[in-house]
Amino acid sequence: MKREYASRRSTLCIAGSLAILGFAWFVPAYGVSSYALVQDDASMRIDGRTYRLHGIYVPPTDQSCREFERPMRCSTRAALALEFKIGVNFVRCEPRGKNDDGTISAYCTVNGEDLAAYLLERGWALALPDAPFEYQALEKIARNRGLGVWGFPVERRPAR
Repeated sequence: MKREYASRRSTLCIAGSLAILGFAWFVPAYGVSSYALVQDDASMRIDGRTYRLHGIYVPPTDQSCREFERPMRCSTRAALALEFKIGVNFVRCEPRGKNDDGTISAYCTVNGEDLAAYLLERGWALALPDAPFEYQALEKIARNRGLGVWGFPVERRPAR
């Protein structure tokens, strides 16, 4: 009886291990891939965690509103630009570390395009000192062109 029980238990363990290994390819080893909810500070909530784009700093800007949308969406310009870029697509993030505030620093893409580079190109982010050379170059180009935070305020107020 004991021998039969041990044999059955080892068979179940092997079957369980094979089942786990069989489903392991469903779990991405690189991080997370899901829908993202863009926060006002241009961080993203993905699967219950907050992610910040690695290698950049998103400075606070005045809030803008998309008056052509219903319901109207108001947020910082970087957050609106990021939300526009993501749309209804999945965001894929590869964690790079953890920030002091508990958020996850990650390299994130949508449809294979780097989201941090997207914000840098438009002048809505600054490259951190330890950022890749590409990020430094994109920031300098945006600054030279007067884009985003490097440009003139574009808030248009109706004449009174």
